[in-house]
Amino acid sequence: MGGLLRSLRGGLPAGRLVTDPDVMSGYAHDRARWAPHGTPVALVRAGSAEDVRTVVAACAEHGAPLVPRGAGTGLSGGANALDGCVLLSLEEMDEILEIDPVERLAVVQPGVVDDALRMACAERGLWFPPDPAGSSRSTIGGNVATNAGGVCCVKYGATGDHVLAVEAVVGRGEIVRLGRRTARGVAGYDLCALMVGSEGTLGVVTEVTLRLRSARAPERTIVGYFDDLGSAGAAAAAVTAAGIVPSALELVDRHCLRAVDAWRDMGLSADANVLLLGRTDLPGPAGEEEADAMVRLFRDAGATWSDRSADEPEAESLFTARLLAYPALERLGPVLTEDVRVPRARVAEMLTRIEAASDEHGVPIAIIAHAGDGNLHPLLLVPPDDADARRRAGRAFDRIVADAVALGGTVTGEHGVGLVKRRGLRAEMSPPVLALHRAVKDALDPAGVFNPGKILGEPG
Repeated sequence: MGGLLRSLRGGLPAGRLVTDPDVMSGYAHDRARWAPHGTPVALVRAGSAEDVRTVVAACAEHGAPLVPRGAGTGLSGGANALDGCVLLSLEEMDEILEIDPVERLAVVQPGVVDDALRMACAERGLWFPPDPAGSSRSTIGGNVATNAGGVCCVKYGATGDHVLAVEAVVGRGEIVRLGRRTARGVAGYDLCALMVGSEGTLGVVTEVTLRLRSARAPERTIVGYFDDLGSAGAAAAAVTAAGIVPSALELVDRHCLRAVDAWRDMGLSADANVLLLGRTDLPGPAGEEEADAMVRLFRDAGATWSDRSADEPEAESLFTARLLAYPALERLGPVLTEDVRVPRARVAEMLTRIEAASDEHGVPIAIIAHAGDGNLHPLLLVPPDDADARRRAGRAFDRIVADAVALGGTVTGEHGVGLVKRRGLRAEMSPPVLALHRAVKDALDPAGVFNPGKILGEPG
């Protein structure tokens, strides 16, 4: 690896290359607790597309794996180091280069944090909808890599629905621009869309042009308390069947409510086993009617109590509980995070199957969900240093993935395949489709250096 390090030192500005093992260890993995990670030979903190080009060219020349990463908030092992790799951190490429209120677009570097972009847009009366739970830390580049979604996804789509163009370093170090700034364009293959969700396996994104929306009307919040997951899932399906497209429809189960109460003493678990939170951002009378309709649908599906939130602070506190659920559970011990999506009409059945997996394998499974679009996050709770519980959790994890596929769903809704979902991907996709994926990978990554082993790698 001496030649690789010499190439990096000779081509990068001073201070960009790091070889201190203690520093590199902090960059070696994301938040997927059980995903394996190796030992890198170097870390590069890129400051420009030219830095990225230098790293890609050096890795291609020397046959070294290249693993790009943002803030490390991922949950699939997609940013985990491989033995002998170069870790390429994009966190310092964090400039908002342009916000155009006429074209309603933003041009940003990949290290821009979601909330920072959203605040900058708000100052100009604009809005960037995707809002993953980690938006205070997660970066636009990471969201593009996994096609992240969030609470607003049910109505406004995931990150990819807002990407107009990217600049990327591909192949053996070529800098290319894919997509366009116009509102629509159909010339040629949609190579820009191909980069979205590719998890750094086809190239490294160094700039993103994003579609923005006008600032929206204030939301109305609808709250439902339920005794069980089945009735809460039925309520979510009823909203869809009624033709309502809420701006949010979120589910939080009893394990999450208890964990949040133990941490913040919000008193939620005393009133409900399952909390269903809906929102509408339709302005004026239409919004009033939609909110009232959701209350009726919640009650008809079996809510023990449902109503519109009395005031904005109360509404925000309930959605804060939803955002606190994951860190609250992490305080109690290791969490194995699942991420599956099923057709919206199958949400209730999938929730029931998750409970069955929990009972069958003796593993507590908490659930938070973007119930409005069928994206469920089962969170498997495992005592530390309990090897048997870990094995049982692994079996429950595999069953949940299999059930999602059997119900016509997908193995990941927004977290990506990374390392932890490679077996599930093979269950979801036919051999010819997997062969197409490999052909695309081989064509765009001729040196085989971009995040090898992720997505299409053989399961361990």
